[in-house]
Amino acid sequence: MQTVLVVIHLMIVLALVGVVLLQRSEGGGLGIGGGSGFMTARGAANTLTRATAILAVGFFATSMALSLLARYQEQPINILDRLPTTEQGQSGGAGVLDQLGGSSETPEVPAQPAQPQVPSGQ
Repeated sequence: MQTVLVVIHLMIVLALVGVVLLQRSEGGGLGIGGGSGFMTARGAANTLTRATAILAVGFFATSMALSLLARYQEQPINILDRLPTTEQGQSGGAGVLDQLGGSSETPEVPAQPAQPQVPSGQ
C-alpha cells in the first residue's frame, strides 16, 4: 500500500513541476508566450491554474496519507531497548558500547618514546 502511494505521490510531484513550469510568467513561460495557438492566453491561464490547484490538492492528500501510514504502521525498534538490564534497571557493565559486543581483549599500552639526548660540553 505504501509503495503504491509513494509512486502516485511521485507522479503527482512531476506533473505539478511540469504544470508550474508551463505557466505564463513575465517572460512568457515555456511555450505559452505569444502568438496564436489552439488556446488563447486567458484560456491557457485558467486551465493551468485549475490543473495546478488539482495537483496541489492531490499532493497534500498523498502527503497526509503517507504521514498517517508512517505513524500508524509497525513501530521502529530501538537498539537500546534490546540490551540486557540488571535488577536495578541499569545496564550491567561499563557502558552501552561494551554491551554491544566486539573484541574482549584489552588494548596494549604503547611504549614510551625515548628521550632525545642533548650533547653536553659545548
